[in-house]
Amino acid sequence: MTRIWGWTDPKAELFISFMNKSYSTKVNTDGKWQVRLSPLQAGGPFNMEIRSGDDVVVIKNILVGDVWVCSGQSNMQFPMSNAKYLYTDEIANSENPSIRHFLVPERYDYRMPQQDLESGKWVQANPETVLDFSAVGYFFAAELWEKYHIPVGLINTSVGGAPAEAFLSRETLKTFPDYLATAKKLSDLSQLQHVIKEIQKENDRWYNNVQDKDKGLLHNEKPWFDPEYDASRWPVMLLPAFWDDKGLNDLHGVVWFRKDIIIPASMTSQRAKLFLGRIVDSDTVYINGTIAGTTAFQHPPRIYDIPATLLKPGKNTIVIRVINTSGRGGFIKDKPYFLESGGQTIDLKGEWQYSVGAAVKELPGSIMINCQPMGLYNGMIAPLIYYTIKGVLWYQGESNTQKAREYQELFPALIAEFRKKWGQGDFPFLYVQLANFMEATDGPCESEWAELRDAQLKTLAVPNTGMAVTIDIGEWNDLHPLDKKDVGHRLFLAARKVAYGEDNIIYSGPIYESMKTKDHKIVISFSNTGTGLISKGGGKLKCFAIADVNKRFVPAMAKIEDNHVVVWSKQITDPVVVRYAWANNPEGANLYNKEGLPASPFTTG
Repeated sequence: MTRIWGWTDPKAELFISFMNKSYSTKVNTDGKWQVRLSPLQAGGPFNMEIRSGDDVVVIKNILVGDVWVCSGQSNMQFPMSNAKYLYTDEIANSENPSIRHFLVPERYDYRMPQQDLESGKWVQANPETVLDFSAVGYFFAAELWEKYHIPVGLINTSVGGAPAEAFLSRETLKTFPDYLATAKKLSDLSQLQHVIKEIQKENDRWYNNVQDKDKGLLHNEKPWFDPEYDASRWPVMLLPAFWDDKGLNDLHGVVWFRKDIIIPASMTSQRAKLFLGRIVDSDTVYINGTIAGTTAFQHPPRIYDIPATLLKPGKNTIVIRVINTSGRGGFIKDKPYFLESGGQTIDLKGEWQYSVGAAVKELPGSIMINCQPMGLYNGMIAPLIYYTIKGVLWYQGESNTQKAREYQELFPALIAEFRKKWGQGDFPFLYVQLANFMEATDGPCESEWAELRDAQLKTLAVPNTGMAVTIDIGEWNDLHPLDKKDVGHRLFLAARKVAYGEDNIIYSGPIYESMKTKDHKIVISFSNTGTGLISKGGGKLKCFAIADVNKRFVPAMAKIEDNHVVVWSKQITDPVVVRYAWANNPEGANLYNKEGLPASPFTTG
C-alpha cells in the first residue's frame, strides 16, 4: 500500500485527488498527516492535487512504478560521470523519462532521527542528467525497464567510506555496545562541535604548512608550473609509480612532475582529453602554465577535458603538482596515461622530471565524523522510511573489512533494521559481494577481505536476499572498479528471482552448499550450478586450498565430477576443510557455471 505524508496546520482537513480517486484525512495535533492510497497501476505521468482550505498544491509528472533504495558506500555512490569515457554509448542512449534518480543529500545526525530531507528532487534519465546517477543503480534500472517496462525510481542514499554501523539506529546499536557508546558520545552537541573543530584545525594547519613551504609556489622566482621555468637540473622518474619506490622514502607533502611533449598541429585547435590514471592523494595539472584540472582526493579517475585553446603545435609543457597526506604518494600503475585529441594519442608513461616542493610530517589520522555509528541512519535513512519501496540495493563492506567477522552479525542486523523501519515485511534486499582488490598473492593466505566476503555469503541465509558476486570484475589497483555495468546486471539477475519471482532464471553463480570426505579427498556440492559447472577458459581449476585439523592450508588440486568439485592434495592425507578464492584478490579463480556466472568464494570450515 503506497503512502504519502507531510506536514501542515494542526487539525486541518486535507483532500487529495490522484488517478481519478479522492482521499481525505484530518491532520494530527502535531501537524503531521498520512494517507494510504488504493492499489496503483504502474504508469504515468500523473498529477496529484492536495487541498487544505484555500491552499492547493499540484504535484505534476508523477510516475507509479518500482522504487529501489540504493545504499552503501562509495561504489554505490560512484556516479556515471566517473566512467563516462567507458560508457559513451550507454550515456548517449540514456534518454528515458521512466527511469528516475533521487539523490539524498549527505547528512549525519547523532541526536535524533530526522523526519525530512534538506533538499532533493526526482531527475529523469537523459545523457546530461545520468552523469549524476549512481552507475550501479542506473544499469540495474535500465535492465529492469527493458525487461518489465515498469517505471523505475532510484533513491541514492550512499556515502563514501561509510561502515555498516553508520546506517543503524540507536535501537539496533544496543546489540553492539561499543558502537552505541561512540554514538552517545557524539550526541553531545558540544562534544561533536569540539571534535569537528579540532579535525578542521588540524587539516587547515597541515595544508597551510604545505602551502607556505612549497618551493614551487614561492614568489621570489618563477613558479614551477611556468613553462619558462628552468627545470634542467631536475632528476627523472619513470611513471607511473609510487615515489617511495623511486627513492623518495616516507615523503609526505608536495612533489612536482614535469614533462615536455611535442604535439602535431593536427591535435590542436580542438578539445582534447588528458588521462592521468589515478594519483595519490590530490593533484593540480597545468598545461603551458594554465590550470587544466584538479582533483581533491585520490579515488576518482583523472580524466581532464582540455579546451581547444590550451594546446599548441610543437612543444607543450605538462606540470603536475601532487600532494600526499599519508601513506604512499604517486601514480597508480596499470591505468591510462595519455593525451587524446582528434583520434590521435600521445603516451605519457615513461620519463618525467620531478622535484620535491615541500616535505612535511604526514597528516595525523582522524575519524570520519560523518560516518560514525547511527549518524547516517538518522540523517539519510530515517527520512525515507515512509516511502513505499520495492526493495534495497546495497553495495558496502570495504569499510568493515578490519572487523570482518563482526560483519556476520552486523549485516543481517542492518537488513532486519531496514525491514522493520519500513514496515513492508521481508522486501527484497540485494547486495554486492566485495570485488577482487589489491595485489594478488601466491599460495594460500589469510585475508580480511575474504572473511568479509564469507560473511556476505552467509547472509544469503536471511530470507529474500540475493548476492551479486564480483570477484572477476574488480581492479587490483582500485577500490572503485569502473565496471559498474556488470555489477548492475548481476543485481538485475538477482532481482528477477528474488523480487519478480522468475523461478527458472539462473540468477547466480555456484554457491557452496555442503561437503563430504571420500578417499582422502573432499567432495563439494553447490547450488546454482545452472546447466553445469565449468572451469572458465578451460584448463585446471585454480584458487583451491585444503587443510587438515591443524588448519595448515596448502594449494590443492581440484576437478569437476558429476557437477561436484573434488579437491585433494598429496600433502594432506586427512583433509577437513577447503577454501576457494580465499584472498584479497583471488586472481585466476575460474569456477563458473555454464551461464557465465562466477562461484562465490567460500570456506567449508
